[in-house]
Amino acid sequence: MSKKIRYFDYNATHPPFAEILLSLQKDYFEDFYNPSGATRFSLARQGKIESARKVLEEYTGKPAKEFVFSSTGTEANHLLAYGIRRRFGESAIVSSLEHPSLYSALEFSGFSYRKIRSLRAGTIDTDHLRILLNEMPAPVFVLHVANESGVVQPLEEIASLCREFEVPLFSDLMQSFGKLEIPYAILDGFTFSGHKIGAGMGSSGTWIRADLTNDKEFSIFRGGNQENNHRAGTENSPSILAIAEVLRFRQTQQSEKNETLRTYQNRIESVLENSGCEIVGRHATRVPNTSFCILPTDDVDFFMMGMEEAGFVVSTGSSCKSRSREPAASLLSMGYSQEEALRAIRISTGWFTTEEEVEELCEKISEVIRALSD
Repeated sequence: MSKKIRYFDYNATHPPFAEILLSLQKDYFEDFYNPSGATRFSLARQGKIESARKVLEEYTGKPAKEFVFSSTGTEANHLLAYGIRRRFGESAIVSSLEHPSLYSALEFSGFSYRKIRSLRAGTIDTDHLRILLNEMPAPVFVLHVANESGVVQPLEEIASLCREFEVPLFSDLMQSFGKLEIPYAILDGFTFSGHKIGAGMGSSGTWIRADLTNDKEFSIFRGGNQENNHRAGTENSPSILAIAEVLRFRQTQQSEKNETLRTYQNRIESVLENSGCEIVGRHATRVPNTSFCILPTDDVDFFMMGMEEAGFVVSTGSSCKSRSREPAASLLSMGYSQEEALRAIRISTGWFTTEEEVEELCEKISEVIRALSD
């Protein structure tokens, strides 16, 4: 008999909404035509993709034609940086909390960048951002929600500074898209990914304000005219349609779901603190599904083994670094020591998390930490 898995790593990837994905797969089995073909069947398939783009327009208020679908969040970030690379020189200002793919995207696109200091509370230091803008105005890149801590960055305050210095503001929305109210009107470009909201892996999105791009048909990949000449290659139409369908479904219930997730977060963090853990960003504005803490023991590997053996999936930090056991760069930027950063774990909940699972998690956390302390 297989062991019951209780999943608490939603920030790494959200489990798929099975009914929606199965419905779209069934549709694909019957309507499998290449969206780029010349027949009426292909044109109809392309029409479904354009309908998905229209959903994004309705959700964000941004023109449908300016959305570009690609494969992953990493590719979306690369397309964002590459799309503006010749408009603003070679300098950029970026937070110290970004996903590694954003830094790589800037380097790939020829940018040199200066990092904004972080505060221990988990937000960027806006006073330091003003200093950097005074030294040399440049495009600003700040993710909306920190991947590890779940701290929400003050985008309105950042946008105000960007307007003062007449520079654009771009944001990685991977952890907030489809989950929170987002001030889309103040953003000049952003990225998101389907698998973070339960739409399955295989599609992500980039939006850039049209007048900020290098040229009308900016792209990294060449060789085809897909995605309005922005991304050559046959479109992953089932995955693209899944983003739109899941987004539509979540919209109707997300506010109520967030209230439930907040109760789970409060319960989990009460147990963590009673067990001697420090909650990162405890007093900052955070998303309701994420708890990032410093364990009261150096035996993090044993903690993870104890949780996994009992069937609980949690994380030691951002998903791309979870196997490397390197200290989370975000924690170091916030002023935590390397020793403290190596004791960090992340617990993230989501749509399918149940109260029963949360209670089982809390019981197991207390048990494992108590055993390690003894």
